[in-house]
Amino acid sequence: MQQVVHVDLGQRSYDVQIGPGLIDQAGDWIAPLLTRPRVAVLTDENVAELHLDALRQGLAKAGVEMVSLALPAGEGTKRWPQFTRAVEWLLEQKIERNDIVVAFGGGVIGDLAGFAAAVLRRGVRFVQIPTSLLAQVDSSVGGKTGINAPAGKNLIGAFHQPSLVLADTAVLGTLTARDFLAGYGEVVKYGLLEDADFFDWLEHQGPVLAAGDMIARVEAVTRSVQMKADIVSRDETEQGERALLNLGHTFCHALEAATDYSDRLLHGEGVAIGCALAFELSSRLGLCSQEDPSRVRAHLKAMGMKTDLADIPGELPNAQALVDLMGQDKKVVDGQLRFILARGIGEAFVTADVPPDAVVQVLEDALATA
Repeated sequence: MQQVVHVDLGQRSYDVQIGPGLIDQAGDWIAPLLTRPRVAVLTDENVAELHLDALRQGLAKAGVEMVSLALPAGEGTKRWPQFTRAVEWLLEQKIERNDIVVAFGGGVIGDLAGFAAAVLRRGVRFVQIPTSLLAQVDSSVGGKTGINAPAGKNLIGAFHQPSLVLADTAVLGTLTARDFLAGYGEVVKYGLLEDADFFDWLEHQGPVLAAGDMIARVEAVTRSVQMKADIVSRDETEQGERALLNLGHTFCHALEAATDYSDRLLHGEGVAIGCALAFELSSRLGLCSQEDPSRVRAHLKAMGMKTDLADIPGELPNAQALVDLMGQDKKVVDGQLRFILARGIGEAFVTADVPPDAVVQVLEDALATA
């Protein structure tokens, strides 16, 4: 059942191993990368309670020792205070340039630990062991690392590729239903951006996948990672095509900032809502049929996911304030905000040619029903 996806980046190439039981085999995969049998693990308190002992045992089987630091769980950790704490702890552990830092957790830990490895001693190798669906299909692959700033999400960071990714699909069974479905928002994104056949597959297999079918879960993770690996191999530092991977994220990042990166809105939930809004905007601009946004929202609703602004608890800013928050997005080039829109399901493209009043109108209509 185990699959492997190769991320082809020349000397920085690496493999993504996908399947159940990889944490138990972690030592076998990581030991060949080490110059001394010791790793430093950054994790969060929730993952530590559930899985840290299993990782310790998996490493010990290959004679690898580990030290670990568990940070608070949640998006609020992805800021300067916990990042500083992590870097100073790694220095206290005397982590050298030839050592390996292990990011053991979801997207927050993967991003923060990867950025810590990128700046520590001007660059230390790291291994991603993603424990959430979102991290397995998206954030653990491609080398984007970073933390959030008050001005916006992921505005501080670096491109720093991992040496290996171990996506143990068995740990997905310990996720809450909400966390699993948040990650599914990123899975759907891959079908929407360039693989209509994958979206068709998800419409049929999504419920089985959510119910725990391991074969379906491995297939979904593998297909998502393969798509991301192909795009990253062609455009590592997001000069062009890689921006497609941000489908739904322009709206999402504004909504996350508006909810103060709190658990009112998880990242994957914001992506799902953002994809629905991106297709609605595309339809209104005459780029795709009116049936496409309806089909996107129907599938998200069928999976029990957040699809509308009304699904976000609490008050939201007005439409213009949300557009202003978009102005801090990393996709701003020469003062122009780039959107990822679609000519149909599986046919996304990047454009800066979007009338601002059309964006405001889509948001105003969405807020009116909230």
